[in-house]
Amino acid sequence: MRQTLLEKLVCPKCKDVLATLDTSDEIIEGELECTGCNSRFPISNGIPRFVPMENYASSFGYQWNRFRKEQLDSYNGTTLSADRFWGETGWNKKELKGRWVVDAGCGAGRFLDAASSSEAEIIGVDISSAIDAAKESLEGRENVHFVQASIYELPFREGTIDYCYCIGVIQHTPDTRASLRAIAKIVKPGGKLAVTIYPRKAWTKLFSKYWFRPFTKRLRKETLLKLVEGVMPVAFPLTNVLFKLPLLGKLFMFTIPIANYVHETQLTREQRYAWAILDTFDMLSPYYDQPMTEREAVESLDGSGITVTRTTQNGLNLVGSKD
Repeated sequence: MRQTLLEKLVCPKCKDVLATLDTSDEIIEGELECTGCNSRFPISNGIPRFVPMENYASSFGYQWNRFRKEQLDSYNGTTLSADRFWGETGWNKKELKGRWVVDAGCGAGRFLDAASSSEAEIIGVDISSAIDAAKESLEGRENVHFVQASIYELPFREGTIDYCYCIGVIQHTPDTRASLRAIAKIVKPGGKLAVTIYPRKAWTKLFSKYWFRPFTKRLRKETLLKLVEGVMPVAFPLTNVLFKLPLLGKLFMFTIPIANYVHETQLTREQRYAWAILDTFDMLSPYYDQPMTEREAVESLDGSGITVTRTTQNGLNLVGSKD
């Protein structure tokens, strides 16, 4: 943890100042103490920790430590994550220059990898041990910082962050409305918020992953991964054919819980196979999966000061700014 990050952090409980006896430019192991309520928070592996290691998002910690680099553009040679990041936020590198930007739910750092190509100070926040995977993958990038914290108790003072984005995370939290309000609070007046959430339609819960989820989310994560890896030698070539069929392809994608990106030309076959394992596990493992309608998402931001300036139904993408 660099001292520049400490300037942005506060106690997530009482929002008072945090202090440390270590005056090093970068702290690898140590402790933060709240000057108000005297709460103490460890720093380990250079990451300030504001939550217990085991929590409802433990499946994501396991997932992203196991597949830490697959979706990083800097590793796989594609522009898929960067294209999605810049497209869904609507931002550009010029406007981020010199800003403090929070990635709420950064996972293994897929979008940190893209955002850090700007001259912004990027803070990756995740509740799970995926934060360690992100740090290992992006080690050495001076403008990237890492924090392990809950979305409901973010260690930032309200109205102090320039930009905040949260891509593909909100639906996996226990209270989606509270999660949206929590990230909106940290954005400063004139700042911007970008969120992408699984959209809920009348037929969403008929998607095949929801048939299996009551069972698969209770399996040990190691067991579920072995199960996914075991079926993939058959499921991957089968879906390679079925998902490409005219008209019927979309039906098979809906009824077969396998993530095979058959139309993604930037990925090699080997990369698609690895992503199929990763995202099939991702579909079946989360404890929470609560899609939202656009109305629910926008209503959740009422009173937050965020004015939604753009919404799209492709992933329920909301972009707004704070008055």
